[in-house]
Amino acid sequence: MSPKNHKVRVGISIGDFNGIGPEIIMKSMKDKTITDFFTPVIFGSGKLFTYQKNIFKLNLNFNYINEASQAHGGKLNMVNLVKDNVNVELGTPTEESTKMAIDSLEAATEALIKGDIDVLVTAPINKDEMVKMGFRHAGHTGYFEEKFNKKGLMFLVTEDLKVAVSTHHIPISQVAENISKEKIKKQIKALHQTLIEDFNIAKPKIAVLGLNPHAGDGGVIGNEEIEIISPAIKELSDHGILAFGPFPADSFFQPGKYKSFDAVLAMYHDQGLAPFKTLAYEEGVNYTAGLPFIRTSPDHGVAYDIAGKNIADEQSFTEAIFTAIKIFKNRSEYNELMANRLQPRKMAIDNGIDEDLPEDTEG
Repeated sequence: MSPKNHKVRVGISIGDFNGIGPEIIMKSMKDKTITDFFTPVIFGSGKLFTYQKNIFKLNLNFNYINEASQAHGGKLNMVNLVKDNVNVELGTPTEESTKMAIDSLEAATEALIKGDIDVLVTAPINKDEMVKMGFRHAGHTGYFEEKFNKKGLMFLVTEDLKVAVSTHHIPISQVAENISKEKIKKQIKALHQTLIEDFNIAKPKIAVLGLNPHAGDGGVIGNEEIEIISPAIKELSDHGILAFGPFPADSFFQPGKYKSFDAVLAMYHDQGLAPFKTLAYEEGVNYTAGLPFIRTSPDHGVAYDIAGKNIADEQSFTEAIFTAIKIFKNRSEYNELMANRLQPRKMAIDNGIDEDLPEDTEG
């Protein structure tokens, strides 16, 4: 089936159910025509969602299944991980809500690996509580890196602004020691490739921020720009990747500057996420780039302070769903195009005439 006609199966992990996860998931599904666009597969609890949909006065009907492979198109599918009653304490993380967050994430990830779902959208988790229960990662990114045995890149995206971060959830005191020329080169390459494959940008322009104030001010306020960041940019530029910088972070996020680039690589978490969330909070999506599977999430947390008050805004979660679908289709079309381009060369090699075939021959 053509990727344009394939109805994408969207897996959804519920996060901490005492936060706003179930609320924003269900609000994203309240339009009954939503299943015309994709097939939702929620990994959670029927009784939990029935209880919460009554709180938020949502008219939703779930199709309960035992595993994702049983999902039906045109229905709101629920993989019923827990069939017993669930104790809900909205606004407070509990052992029960933390365990279900872990179970939901693990079940959804296994379904993704098996191919029972096409993409995964994750609702917010409480990292501290999950670590206390034996979860070994400071967030989703590290978890997926381990599961897929490949380094990922935290990438915050909207239509007009895309920001990746070189270092993720580490103390600010450890940032400088966790950047290197080779690491930045790999990240720029990954960013370059995901912009081409996943966002359909033929010749992406990437801005790279400096680590220090004023990008080091020529070495007066630090040498990382001179010794690490600039050499990485130059080497990649010499090989045709359109990378520029390093730019001072304090003045970069002006509309006249950041809109000249397709993406930005920041050196640490808050350097990239603070301006991103200021400029694009309601529509921002967190995408883990560079992995073999597609995972997105909203760009906000569990929001215990508003849980159960029926005021949580589902826009970022809805954007996460449709961003995942768009990336899946873009990547599928790219892979199909590459396969078609490579077919003539494979035939030539099989027939021993590769030397006569120009590099840009297409079928």
